[in-house]
Amino acid sequence: MQPRVIYGNAATEGANRWGWFIGHFITPDDDPRSTQDLEIKWGVHKAGDQRTQWAINHKAATLSILISGKFRLQFENKEIVLEREGDYVLWCAGEPHCWVAETECTILTVRWPSVPGDSVAIR
Repeated sequence: MQPRVIYGNAATEGANRWGWFIGHFITPDDDPRSTQDLEIKWGVHKAGDQRTQWAINHKAATLSILISGKFRLQFENKEIVLEREGDYVLWCAGEPHCWVAETECTILTVRWPSVPGDSVAIR
Protein backbone atom coordinates (compact mmCIF):
# COMPACT_ATOMS: atom_id res chain seq x y z
CA MET A 1 0.00 0.00 0.00
CA GLN A 2 1.33 3.42 -0.98
CA PRO A 3 1.51 6.25 1.56
CA ARG A 4 -1.29 8.84 1.56
CA VAL A 5 1.13 11.75 2.00
CA ILE A 6 3.85 12.18 -0.63
CA TYR A 7 6.66 14.73 -0.66
CA GLY A 8 9.67 15.21 -2.84
CA ASN A 9 11.18 17.49 -5.45
CA ALA A 10 9.41 18.15 -8.74
CA ALA A 11 12.64 18.84 -10.65
CA THR A 12 14.27 15.63 -9.47
CA GLU A 13 11.23 13.41 -9.93
CA GLY A 14 10.48 14.77 -13.41
CA ALA A 15 14.08 14.67 -14.64
CA ASN A 16 13.57 11.47 -16.67
CA ARG A 17 10.22 12.64 -18.14
CA TRP A 18 10.99 16.18 -19.43
CA GLY A 19 9.77 17.64 -16.11
CA TRP A 20 6.47 15.74 -15.86
CA PHE A 21 6.08 14.31 -12.36
CA ILE A 22 2.33 13.62 -11.94
CA GLY A 23 0.16 11.76 -14.47
CA HIS A 24 -0.83 8.46 -16.03
CA PHE A 25 2.84 7.57 -16.68
CA ILE A 26 3.79 7.17 -12.98
CA THR A 27 4.20 3.61 -11.72
CA PRO A 28 3.06 1.75 -9.77
CA ASP A 29 -0.59 2.53 -10.47
CA ASP A 30 -1.43 2.83 -6.76
CA ASP A 31 1.12 5.67 -6.29
CA PRO A 32 -0.87 8.86 -5.48
CA ARG A 33 1.08 10.65 -8.28
CA SER A 34 -0.31 8.19 -10.84
CA THR A 35 -3.56 9.61 -12.19
CA GLN A 36 -5.45 9.99 -15.43
CA ASP A 37 -7.10 13.16 -14.14
CA LEU A 38 -4.15 15.49 -14.80
CA GLU A 39 -0.43 15.86 -15.50
CA ILE A 40 1.93 18.35 -13.83
CA LYS A 41 5.30 19.50 -15.12
CA TRP A 42 8.06 21.54 -13.48
CA GLY A 43 9.86 22.93 -16.52
CA VAL A 44 13.27 24.54 -16.09
CA HIS A 45 14.58 25.95 -19.37
CA LYS A 46 17.81 27.60 -20.40
CA ALA A 47 17.61 30.75 -22.51
CA GLY A 48 17.02 29.67 -26.10
CA ASP A 49 15.43 26.30 -25.30
CA GLN A 50 12.54 25.84 -27.70
CA ARG A 51 10.00 23.54 -29.22
CA THR A 52 9.97 24.67 -32.84
CA GLN A 53 7.81 21.80 -34.06
CA TRP A 54 4.11 22.59 -33.63
CA ALA A 55 2.28 20.24 -31.26
CA ILE A 56 -1.33 19.61 -30.35
CA ASN A 57 -3.22 17.82 -27.61
CA HIS A 58 -6.35 16.18 -28.92
CA LYS A 59 -8.12 15.74 -25.57
CA ALA A 60 -6.26 17.74 -22.92
CA ALA A 61 -6.43 21.40 -21.93
CA THR A 62 -3.18 22.99 -20.72
CA LEU A 63 -2.32 25.73 -18.23
CA SER A 64 1.25 27.11 -18.04
CA ILE A 65 2.22 29.50 -15.23
CA LEU A 66 5.48 31.46 -15.20
CA ILE A 67 7.46 31.04 -11.99
CA SER A 68 10.51 33.01 -13.18
CA GLY A 69 12.12 34.28 -16.39
CA LYS A 70 10.51 35.04 -19.76
CA PHE A 71 8.69 32.46 -21.91
CA ARG A 72 7.05 32.95 -25.31
CA LEU A 73 4.28 30.71 -26.68
CA GLN A 74 3.09 30.81 -30.26
CA PHE A 75 -0.42 29.78 -31.26
CA GLU A 76 -1.84 29.86 -34.80
CA ASN A 77 -3.32 33.36 -34.44
CA LYS A 78 -1.68 34.72 -31.29
CA GLU A 79 1.65 35.05 -29.53
CA ILE A 80 1.71 35.17 -25.72
CA VAL A 81 4.72 36.32 -23.70
CA LEU A 82 4.87 35.33 -20.05
CA GLU A 83 7.26 37.77 -18.37
CA ARG A 84 5.89 38.62 -14.92
CA GLU A 85 5.91 36.09 -12.11
CA GLY A 86 2.44 34.54 -12.13
CA ASP A 87 1.64 35.27 -15.80
CA TYR A 88 -0.21 32.33 -17.30
CA VAL A 89 -1.79 31.03 -20.47
CA LEU A 90 -4.53 28.42 -20.72
CA TRP A 91 -5.38 26.72 -23.98
CA CYS A 92 -8.01 24.17 -24.88
CA ALA A 93 -7.58 20.83 -26.59
CA GLY A 94 -6.98 21.16 -30.32
CA GLU A 95 -4.85 24.34 -30.17
CA PRO A 96 -1.54 23.95 -32.04
CA HIS A 97 1.36 25.56 -30.22
CA CYS A 98 5.13 25.89 -29.97
CA TRP A 99 7.36 27.82 -27.56
CA VAL A 100 10.74 29.40 -26.78
CA ALA A 101 12.42 30.31 -23.50
CA GLU A 102 13.48 33.93 -24.01
CA THR A 103 15.58 33.81 -20.81
CA GLU A 104 16.39 31.14 -18.29
CA CYS A 105 12.97 30.35 -16.85
CA THR A 106 10.82 28.04 -14.79
CA ILE A 107 7.27 27.12 -15.85
CA LEU A 108 4.67 25.08 -13.98
CA THR A 109 2.37 23.31 -16.45
CA VAL A 110 -0.84 21.46 -15.67
CA ARG A 111 -2.59 19.40 -18.34
CA TRP A 112 -5.92 17.61 -17.97
CA PRO A 113 -6.90 14.87 -18.45
CA SER A 114 -3.74 12.74 -18.52
CA VAL A 115 -4.11 10.72 -21.72
CA PRO A 116 -1.36 8.48 -23.12
CA GLY A 117 -0.22 9.64 -26.56
CA ASP A 118 -2.41 12.77 -26.54
CA SER A 119 0.41 15.27 -27.23
CA VAL A 120 1.60 14.93 -30.82
CA ALA A 121 3.77 16.88 -33.23
CA ILE A 122 1.78 18.14 -36.22
CA ARG A 123 4.19 20.10 -38.46
